[in-house]
Amino acid sequence: MKWRRFNGDPIHLPIKEEVRHAIVRETGLGNRLKVCIGTDSQVKGPDTEFATVIVFLREGHGGFMFIHNERTRDVYSIKERMLVEVAKSIEIAYELCDLFTEYDVDMEVHADINTNPQFKSNLALREAMGYILGMGFAFKAKPEAFASSSCANKIVN
Repeated sequence: MKWRRFNGDPIHLPIKEEVRHAIVRETGLGNRLKVCIGTDSQVKGPDTEFATVIVFLREGHGGFMFIHNERTRDVYSIKERMLVEVAKSIEIAYELCDLFTEYDVDMEVHADINTNPQFKSNLALREAMGYILGMGFAFKAKPEAFASSSCANKIVN
């Protein structure tokens, strides 16, 4: 998996090592961290582009993020695509969760799914919430799910 910083610089280390370095650096500077992981997607012609982000929030001092993009020719219903987004976020959260426990960093998984039943993405809300909570992670949906609905959204649009 190729990851990069928001400025486009590639991350050469495995993502788990890069996240560990970021946590050690930021906590060493006295920053209290919270990490939010989210994925968004956009259908572009025959392709679906996914962007997964790991957003680091420094309490009172802004934040930064790591980004992974992926394109596929797979065709999804809206519900399937929402659940694929959640699965991609959970995959990363699961890979990194022991680091967050080790360094006492709060982590949330954000789903780009609307809590308002008038929106199509709401079809996947119950399953997504069950999947995320069932894995033992904190869950946020729109409008609180900024990692997916704002950060990752900017990457795919």
